[in-house]
Amino acid sequence: MADAPHLTEPTGDFQTLHEFVTAAKRKLPANIWDYLIGATETETTMRRNRLALDTVALRPRVLRDVSAVDTRGTFFGKTSRLPVMLAPVGSLESFHPGGAAEAGRAASAFGVPIIVSSVTHPGLEESAAAAAGRKIFQLYVRGDDAWVNDIVRRAIDAGYEQFCFTVDTASYSRRERDIAKRFVKPWRAAATGVEFQAALSWDNIKRFKDKWSIPLMLKGIGTAEDAALAVQHGVDTIYVSNHGGRQLDHGRGSLDVLVEVVEAVGGRASVVMDGGINRGTDVVKAIALGADAVAIGRLYCYALAADGAAGVVAMLELLETEVAIALALLGVNRLADLNRSHLHVGAPSVTAPHVHSAFPLLAPTPEIPR
Repeated sequence: MADAPHLTEPTGDFQTLHEFVTAAKRKLPANIWDYLIGATETETTMRRNRLALDTVALRPRVLRDVSAVDTRGTFFGKTSRLPVMLAPVGSLESFHPGGAAEAGRAASAFGVPIIVSSVTHPGLEESAAAAAGRKIFQLYVRGDDAWVNDIVRRAIDAGYEQFCFTVDTASYSRRERDIAKRFVKPWRAAATGVEFQAALSWDNIKRFKDKWSIPLMLKGIGTAEDAALAVQHGVDTIYVSNHGGRQLDHGRGSLDVLVEVVEAVGGRASVVMDGGINRGTDVVKAIALGADAVAIGRLYCYALAADGAAGVVAMLELLETEVAIALALLGVNRLADLNRSHLHVGAPSVTAPHVHSAFPLLAPTPEIPR
């Protein structure tokens, strides 16, 4: 239970979310910074992630006694301090030498789950050991069924509560910020077995569900049709994502996709969404539209680069404060009370969408702050 929002004041070195962006920019090499903030080709999908969030306005109710506000969320039968998880991000060690272990320590310390990527260090077991709290393992398929089965066994033995396939990477995209600098991430240059990811099909999902009891998450669902198929195949968590705009160019914003996916799922599976989540009001909008939780990617990478695990915890605390204030001003005491009556869909956007448009104080150069 959070304190009354008007009593909540941030302390420490970071007192606004945009300060993590500035600190990360200062610390990271230019190539890594561009890798982090970039997206595919024209970067339209990434911009639409923000546009979808920015064109939903909030409808506040008043005189509702919001002297006590609860920011906790429930995901897959368990309570989290916020309905937020750390998204699977490759090469976390590029932002902090501790990689997924450092991020996992932060997630557990604050009280939210982390989804550990199969293409980040220090690896499946070491990352699990560092994260005492809730954790999910995400896989890019780089081998045959026997190869996958071995990794699933290891994930179960290491204590991951769900297993996740990323399903929107049948082909690797052209990320022109990197290409223009002739920059290739080391793990990408060494990648083998990408043909197995391209060949992934619903038959693989059926085989997984027939063999394993660990709950299954599919990340990269972008339509109601695929959400319905996932539910038919017994998938436990539908993860709406366009890879932060880093895969298919000219896609839709994730919040726009969320609406049709929630309707197609009809409560038969959990629903998670990522894509442009940078503020507490973003979290509130997604929950009001039916998401069980949201995942954050770039935002926690900024905090990780800025100050390691302590930075990620501080970032989550600021996000929690923003959520609590939004709930109070909407006239609700808890996230479960949110619904579409609190939203006005189709409001005009007041800021041109880009990767940092949620942080106008980063002006005059939003993508390269002072």
